[in-house]
Formats: sequence, structure tokens, C-alpha cells
Amino acid sequence: MKSYSRTELATFIVNRLQQEQHALKKKYQDTVDAVGHFYIDDVLPEEIAMACSSLFPKPEEMRQLKSLKEFKHVSAQMNKHDQLLEDVLYAFQDARVVALIKEITGLEGLLPDESLYAGGLSLMKKDNFLNPHLDNSHDSAMQKWRVLNLLFYISPDWQLPYGGHLELWPQGVKGDPILIESKFNRLVVMATHQRSWHSVNKVTVDKSRCCISNYYFSDTPLTTEDRTHVTLFKSRPEEKLRGIVLDVDAFLRTMIRKVFKKGIRKNPHY
Repeated sequence: MKSYSRTELATFIVNRLQQEQHALKKKYQDTVDAVGHFYIDDVLPEEIAMACSSLFPKPEEMRQLKSLKEFKHVSAQMNKHDQLLEDVLYAFQDARVVALIKEITGLEGLLPDESLYAGGLSLMKKDNFLNPHLDNSHDSAMQKWRVLNLLFYISPDWQLPYGGHLELWPQGVKGDPILIESKFNRLVVMATHQRSWHSVNKVTVDKSRCCISNYYFSDTPLTTEDRTHVTLFKSRPEEKLRGIVLDVDAFLRTMIRKVFKKGIRKNPHY
């Protein structure tokens, strides 16, 4: 495959977003009162997306996160991986891409996260999952508000029965989730605020669902309801006991954050 610069990769993304700009803007505005979101397929030329998939690190080359809250593999140290993955990731931070996302969402002052605080690469294999949660409200310095999550899926031929799909819970975890399939070469952009509960359902096949993720921040919160908080997890409606444990965990971590504003240890995913 021909090599492409980060600028060229960003140009592909810009051109694709421009093709669907009006429809994407309507989709976001139609959902903004719940969990604002849109998605678009065929974001990059297929050969580039396929190359990203083939070059994606193996689970053993990534950091495993396993608890009652989540089970997945992540990495933010991009110089450990192929240059193409880093270039594609940072292409979503190109000023032209950010400006287009601003036009589509109507959000001012969007700031991409160069440090990859919670962004980077994520992989979910069989039995991996991510429980309903609210993302940490701020960046690592507690200076800027997290407002958008960009998820770029690159697992070829990923199908609905495989699981590993994004779920949005606009009525909270007692309502019914909106399922967004993690289709190959699809970009999902979703708002992150005080009510944007989301999750990933369990992967059911012996395959890897791979994702390149970014966050955008802002000097101001997305809604007037937003308050400073750590990442908060909930159980699914049928997981009663897990729910009690996660509620206690959320309470304790919130109390710790009130005393130690930046936490008691540095987040290793940075």
C-alpha cells in the first residue's frame, strides 16, 4: 500500500465528512436533547482501513483492564505501534477535521487531546465488555471539560451477532439503550456530558473488535447540568449485586477526588 502523510489522511476524513455534512448535522441535532451523536461509514479508503486492522497490536501487546466495570485492552503509547496507526489517530485531530466536527455539532471551542488522556487504541476480544458509564468530566489537569468522543472502528466484516457494539442510554440504565454497530470503517461521534451514559455489549465470538479513539475537550461544559466527576460506572438492569458494588465504588472514588483534585496516582493511560 502507498504510504500517506497525516495531512493526506486527514484530507480523506474531511472529504468524507463534507459529503454527508448536512445529514450528519441533522442527525446530531435530532439527538442532542438525549445523547447527541452521529456516525458515518467508509471514512477512509478501504485499503487504509484494512491496513490499520492488520497492523493493530495484539491483546498481549496492550494494557489489560479487567474488573466488574470493564474487560478490555488499551494502549496510548503510540510509538510502540506502527506509524500508520498513530497517523490515523492524530488525523482526527487535524484542525480541518475539528472545524468540520464543530460545524456539524454546533459546539464552539473544541480542543483535540494531543496527550491521549483515555484516547488511543482499544481492543475487545471474546467475553470483553464495558459496563454503562459516564466518562471522566475533565482532562488530566482538571482544566478542560470532556465534550466529544470519537470512535473509529476498523475490524473487517464485524457483524451484529458478534457483540462489541456501542450502546447509548438516553434515559439512563433503567431505559432501553440505542445500539450503534461497530461496523468496519465507521466513525461514531457522541457527546459526553452528565447524562451521556454509554456502554459496549459483550463480544461473543473469538475475534477482536478494534477501535481508534479520540476525545475533544472544551473550556466550558456541554450542558448546564454538568458537574465535575470521576468516571462513573453502573450495572446493567439485570445485574443487581454488581450494581451495589459499583455504586459503592463510585461513591468512594468521588470522595477521594474531592480531597485529591487530580487523583492519588497518575493515570498510566496517558
